[in-house]
Amino acid sequence: MRTKADAKTIVELLKQAYPLAECSLTYDDAWQLLVSVRLSAQCTDARVNIVTAELFARYPTLEALAGAGAEAIEAIVKPCGLGKSKARDIAAMTRMLIDEYGGQVPQAMEDLLRLPGVGRKSANLIRGDIFGLPAVVADTHCIRMANRLGFVTDCTDPVKVERALVKVLPPEESNDFCHRCVLHGRAVCTARKAMCENCCLRAVCRTGRKTIQKET
Repeated sequence: MRTKADAKTIVELLKQAYPLAECSLTYDDAWQLLVSVRLSAQCTDARVNIVTAELFARYPTLEALAGAGAEAIEAIVKPCGLGKSKARDIAAMTRMLIDEYGGQVPQAMEDLLRLPGVGRKSANLIRGDIFGLPAVVADTHCIRMANRLGFVTDCTDPVKVERALVKVLPPEESNDFCHRCVLHGRAVCTARKAMCENCCLRAVCRTGRKTIQKET
């Protein structure tokens, strides 16, 4: 298990490699990020950004999108996959934001989790990116890197990974750490193969150290 000192070192190394840590989804308002995150399930952020450009141009306000109806939304978001369920959630979510939250995206975890289609990953992204709160977004990249770095062992449960990281990460760095995991996971620490020879974390990573030992 990693210590807080280990986590701080890893955070600093990632900050040096990726100075700019930000969400790769395109949005102007909090409700747009919620919609984008729902569409990102089993879909690339690049594809989501293409689809939401059309969706938000057609329905530029929360009220307009809430009034569109699931069928109209599905016609646009279908390229993201799972169009019917995603459109149903977006229609219900936007309606709930208006009816129960005065058109504002709530900050509390329990309120965010009440919204259709919103799980802990989405809620944490909103809390971190919109409200600037400490948040761990345990997506596939974060989970993969947490295992390879030794924060957890053979664990794919996002809630368990989130809890493990919350214990050791500096709270003020947790949200950006997860964004950097996405960047590093796409470029270097990929699912198919960890390219340890090009990794800024090689010397402090469990997988990377094994590679070094083999070479020596």
